[in-house]
Amino acid sequence: MAELNSSPEQTTAKKPRKKLNARVDLTAMVDLAFLLITFFMLTTSLQKPKMFGVVMPSDGPPGPAKASHTMTICLGKNNQVLSYLGLPDAPLTPLKITSDNGKDGLRQNIVEIKQRVEKDGSSLLVIIKASDHSVYANLVNVLDEVNIAGGNPTYAISAIEPKDVDMLKQRNAY
Repeated sequence: MAELNSSPEQTTAKKPRKKLNARVDLTAMVDLAFLLITFFMLTTSLQKPKMFGVVMPSDGPPGPAKASHTMTICLGKNNQVLSYLGLPDAPLTPLKITSDNGKDGLRQNIVEIKQRVEKDGSSLLVIIKASDHSVYANLVNVLDEVNIAGGNPTYAISAIEPKDVDMLKQRNAY
């Protein structure tokens, strides 16, 4: 409740009036503020994170895929990414080491290879292989870059092969 405390006034003309000491109790206002904050926090809907699903293939023999339509991305240490089109034994494009972040790195490479493959009227298959020295965040970043650059790509997450490890070691990315 609001309180107003004052001292008694003297009525002599010679002495100036004393100032009133006003004291307002703000307990009710603070209670109301917390009730309103609680109400709005509980009734507000927060933005839900947008996620995309990763569909993992079932166990069994691999299906046919043309080497000229298959891009391989190998994840190395220090956010380094090795990418190429074709097979590890005979890549159709030069091996390219990029970082896994931004337009200038991996995304531009994916777009270039996708445009090359789509000239034939077929779709690109991206195989992502994580090495022992990469971190989980690199895999998530590469999946994001593939989705941003490729629209609706077909991709697979696979175990890294010794040939890929050797290529990473040759470029100091393992």
